[in-house]
Amino acid sequence: MNALTFSAFGDASVLIYQVVPDPVLKPGQVLVSMKAIGLNFADIYRRKGNYHLTGQPPYMAGYEGAGVVVDANNVPAVRVGDRVGFADVPLANAELVAVPADRLIPLPDVVSFETAAAVLLQGLTAHYLVTDSHPVQPGEVLLVHAAAGGVGQLLVQMGKRKGATVLGLSTSVAKLPIIEQAGADAAFVLSPGWTEAVRRWPAPIDVVYDSVGATLSDSLAVVRDGGRVVFYGMSGGNPAPVDPRYLMDTSKTLTGGDLWSYLTSKHERVRRSAQLFDWLQSGAIRLAEPTRFALADGAAAHRFLESGQSAGKVLLIPSYPSTTYPALSARYRPTGPRYP
Repeated sequence: MNALTFSAFGDASVLIYQVVPDPVLKPGQVLVSMKAIGLNFADIYRRKGNYHLTGQPPYMAGYEGAGVVVDANNVPAVRVGDRVGFADVPLANAELVAVPADRLIPLPDVVSFETAAAVLLQGLTAHYLVTDSHPVQPGEVLLVHAAAGGVGQLLVQMGKRKGATVLGLSTSVAKLPIIEQAGADAAFVLSPGWTEAVRRWPAPIDVVYDSVGATLSDSLAVVRDGGRVVFYGMSGGNPAPVDPRYLMDTSKTLTGGDLWSYLTSKHERVRRSAQLFDWLQSGAIRLAEPTRFALADGAAAHRFLESGQSAGKVLLIPSYPSTTYPALSARYRPTGPRYP
């Protein structure tokens, strides 16, 4: 099979598209012919060597995607031809992926492969943030950092769906219209003095969703006494230490968030994904149009994601037809409906 690999850490130039051995299935795994693969910043961190990798080179990134089962490997309730997705399976930057059966997410007919690869990781992240880290209530005022990003746009939409007022932040003035188009009540630039601009909003901030990290102190300062900050990422660098006495004196809550604390079983994966798909089908949430690159052009896709130009998901599309499973590949090309 063909795969996007790297044997040294560095910039996107270390990525090599090459032939590698097909996966060898273990008991409980099935083989999926990939139709769309989600590219995430975690893949960039792996390429750079920021995340620990096991095994020997060539390494392969990728954790999210969608495709068709081409070998069910005698796993009960799984059939060849099943349309499936996943959000947490390694070595996904390839034409074929060995997927543990308990991580398979069945795809409804109305959800295309590209939609699944675009929504699962970011959508499930936004879902747990508004349902578990802080169950959003009608009438609350939410502040979302990086609101023009994939998770940020979904947080805005899910917050509005739950009846909250949602304010969005971005480092780029050019991206403020994206936040407003997602449904935010107001959008602010993350520039010096942004906390004062937010404080001028007519109602106090109940909850801040902070994925930047370096802004954590400001997020705690801007949320009302008795409010909550949900910290779930460090795209802007590590946060400064927080004095617990400050939390006590202001009755503020700081909580962390990690998707893998909630995707603990097949039941949870299927249940949460089904709600995402229902919201998509009903129009309660929408996805920005993804940017597509051939898997062979993975280096260009990495550069594009790192440039900060993307407003929607970046997808890697394997070549068609597959030389290994040509009949299935032709039958299950990702031509289903896409959500705008």
